[in-house]
Amino acid sequence: TWTYRSPSRHPRARLHTLRSRLVPACMPVVSQASHHLSNRAKPAHLRPGAGSRVAGPRVVTRRTNFVRSSGNTTAMADDGVSFVSAAQAKEIDEKLMGPEFGFSIDQLMELAGLSVASALCEVYPPRSHSRVLVLCGPGNNGGDGLVAARHLFHFGYQVEVCYPKRTDRPIYNGLVTQLSTLGIPFVDAETLRGGDPLVTTCDVVVDALFGFSFTGAPRAPFDALLELLNPHNSPPPIVAVDIPSGWSVDEGDESGEGMRPELLVSLTAPKLGAKTFKGPHHFVGGRFVPPAIAEEFELVLPQYMGSDQCARVSGLLTPGGGGFGFIKGPTVGGVLMKSPANESAEEAKRPPGYWDTSSDEDE
Repeated sequence: TWTYRSPSRHPRARLHTLRSRLVPACMPVVSQASHHLSNRAKPAHLRPGAGSRVAGPRVVTRRTNFVRSSGNTTAMADDGVSFVSAAQAKEIDEKLMGPEFGFSIDQLMELAGLSVASALCEVYPPRSHSRVLVLCGPGNNGGDGLVAARHLFHFGYQVEVCYPKRTDRPIYNGLVTQLSTLGIPFVDAETLRGGDPLVTTCDVVVDALFGFSFTGAPRAPFDALLELLNPHNSPPPIVAVDIPSGWSVDEGDESGEGMRPELLVSLTAPKLGAKTFKGPHHFVGGRFVPPAIAEEFELVLPQYMGSDQCARVSGLLTPGGGGFGFIKGPTVGGVLMKSPANESAEEAKRPPGYWDTSSDEDE
């Protein structure tokens, strides 16, 4: 059965082209505007954030804190995020890959790499930062970087990979084959060290050299790569995977002379060393942690919005606020849900002129 639903009479909606559509009478309406209005008719920064549908009664999820990020609307996560030590991070990984939960290392790499690529794309979109250099170490952190490189290619970036010490295992060999098949070039460390400054050859560098299990001092050729990322060499913006290479996982940048990434993507949960991170963008990628593990390790994880794979935990100024803004509210499956409290907070934090049609009613 089909029925006619008239277009919204929202005052601002009359400024845009509306067209009536026939929709199934039984279809739950997540956003009235989605049936009547083409987002392409609106400026990019006025497009409402993506909602999602939850099984059961009609419930609307929506982005709750509207902030400017490269012309896009971004949701910020809850500020009450917990930090874990290197030992705890290792124990969590062992639990995830144990018989009770059944994750595999390549699956965790895939989830981590997608989170890194998604966060990078949000902060440094390809239209302004198209050239990305991914530095990969020999371990799991390097595997995360290889996965991120593949996703970044599909996101529209020009990607180069430096993977000087390759791990001869099927998982890593497969990732290298995938990148080679896509035509992604591999560059060696000597070429980078003896070539032009990185700031002239790429727009963003991904640091996927060492993860939370690395200890000791970096050896060749990684020491030379880290030197290229040192602040005195004025590198391009750096995206650190899980923990900046050269930092102590538990203490952070102890010397104060380590690399200074602009974007840190913590995986599963932020490490203790991330407390010393002072860059403008900090995300958590870990939308795969089973509730049982979160409860066992008393993890306070961020609220992921819609279908996002990463969540911002610090970084952007709220419009007119002069500081970081966060909104708390009820969740279903880790997704922040609509409530009177976060609705009123949302109204206060929308950019001037923000047009929200999700509450429009049919006449």
